[in-house]
Amino acid sequence: MDISVSFISPRSNGAIARHVAVPERMAARETRRRAELRGRHAEDDVAAQYAANGYSILARRLRTGCGEIDLVVANARTLIFVEVKARPSAIACAYAVTPRQQARLWEAASCALAQHPEWEREGTIFNVALVSPAGIEHIEDAIRYQ
Repeated sequence: MDISVSFISPRSNGAIARHVAVPERMAARETRRRAELRGRHAEDDVAAQYAANGYSILARRLRTGCGEIDLVVANARTLIFVEVKARPSAIACAYAVTPRQQARLWEAASCALAQHPEWEREGTIFNVALVSPAGIEHIEDAIRYQ
């Protein structure tokens, strides 16, 4: 399936509108770009909530050799790894955190703690922030090691 796009030709001094077929993969790339941008905005909103509640933001989009963690926040007693999911509904967000992804997050957290021993706290938990048009819902201690 192609998508038709209208634009003004620079060679015609803006007088002629043309239609060009855009391949599906370009449309898919645009969809991914928009999802990425939506995710970044969601992470910014979640980070702002944690900061407003007195948490320090230790890392955003932390890449380790084992995977990526969206947010790492902490207060004096607790270190929190946060997975942020932005979807059209909170239910869709919740289903997006699969068991396979949970295992990868545990691995990434282990790597992060090995790289940053100064982050050690009395308690360490995984929260999931579900971001939908209805708002932000936090599920505390959502991912546990099994």
